[in-house]
Amino acid sequence: MNDSKNTDRYFEVFFDYVRLLIDIPEADQEICRKFFKPVKVKKDTILAPAGTVHKHHNFIVSGFMRMYHYNENAQEVTTDINDGPRFFTSYHHFMERTVSNENIHCITDCELLQIEREDVEISAKLGTTQMDYSVKILQEHLQKDKQRMIDLATLSAEERYLKLIKNHPAIIQNIPLKYIASYLGINPGSLSRIRKEIG
Repeated sequence: MNDSKNTDRYFEVFFDYVRLLIDIPEADQEICRKFFKPVKVKKDTILAPAGTVHKHHNFIVSGFMRMYHYNENAQEVTTDINDGPRFFTSYHHFMERTVSNENIHCITDCELLQIEREDVEISAKLGTTQMDYSVKILQEHLQKDKQRMIDLATLSAEERYLKLIKNHPAIIQNIPLKYIASYLGINPGSLSRIRKEIG
């Protein structure tokens, strides 16, 4: 991407996100600019397929993505959906360099910043804050994943949907119903009925 203004916009969104977690000095911002690469990805692209080692840590500047795998009945199970700018990666497999069972799917056109696995380690050694915000991002991801499991076990289908509406309205507005149903662990027909009942 040669459009410097567009590239600057990508990094403005990125640094605004990081600042929610930690103050990032100018020197570390320059390191990020060196190692993160701006990428545009078309709608419905499988950015990183299951059965491969995922090579990039992705930061979503704009657009919507989901993570999914296939269960024992060969049905898609959506396990993660973004609701705005954030990192989006099969974390365990990316860090361990192992074959992932998850697909990363661009639901819409997406603008991303990507960094390769080897460059994560190099930039962490060069900078003073990357390791700190990487740990915070991982902790946040694990906490969200844990809370989702708790919600699936303790909340009714309607309660899960209402909580999503309250906390993540962008997902409701931009993601196809079939993916939302899978993410909430609800049959699509049941979710349609719930939507009608609550108006």
